[in-house]
Amino acid sequence: MNATADRSTDTPAAETASPLRAPSDETASPLRVVWPVLRITMALVFLWAFLDKTFALGFSTGRDPKTGAVDLFGAAAWIHGASPTTGFLQFGTQGPLSPLFHGLAGNVVIDWLFMLGMGGVGIALLFGIATRIATLSGVALMVLLRLAVWQSATNPIIDEHLVYALVLIGLAITPAARTASLDASWQRLPVVRRVPILR
Repeated sequence: MNATADRSTDTPAAETASPLRAPSDETASPLRVVWPVLRITMALVFLWAFLDKTFALGFSTGRDPKTGAVDLFGAAAWIHGASPTTGFLQFGTQGPLSPLFHGLAGNVVIDWLFMLGMGGVGIALLFGIATRIATLSGVALMVLLRLAVWQSATNPIIDEHLVYALVLIGLAITPAARTASLDASWQRLPVVRRVPILR
C-alpha cells in the first residue's frame, strides 16, 4: 500500500460521519456578534409591545384609527385599566379559531398572561437570562398570535410571527446567543441550579 492511500483513512470517523460540523474560527467570531444582536432585537420586539400597551405610546395603542390623533398615556393605556388584548381579539382575529379568541376578549386573566409574557420574555432576552422558559414562552405567544391572525394579508404561508418563533428557537439552542449577557451570573444563582427550566 502506498502512503497516499494510508492518509485517506486517517480522517477521524466523527469528521466523516456527519456533514454538520462546529463553526470554524473564521465563522465563530461573527456568530458571537450576530446571535447576541438577534437576541437583543427580539427583546425589543417584545418589550416595545409591552410598553406601548402599558402606557399607550401612540403606535398600536392610543392612536385614533380615523383621525390619527394620539392620546399619549391616555385612556387606552393598561395602567389606566384598559384591556391590552380586547381590541385585537375582537377585531384583529380571523379564521376558524376566531370565535375562540373573541370569547377571550376582555378577560383579565388573559390580559395579565399576555402582558407578563411580553414583558417577561423581553426582559429575559435583553439580559440573556432564563433562556429556556423565555424562548418557550415567546414561541407559544408567537404561535398563538399566528393562529389568531390565521393568514397574513401579504403571504398565506409565512408571517412575522412564525419567523420570530424560529429566531427564538435558534436563540435557545445556540450558545453564542448568550454572549454579552448576564447568563454566567444567572446560572450561579441557587434557585437556578435547583430548577432546570430557569436556566
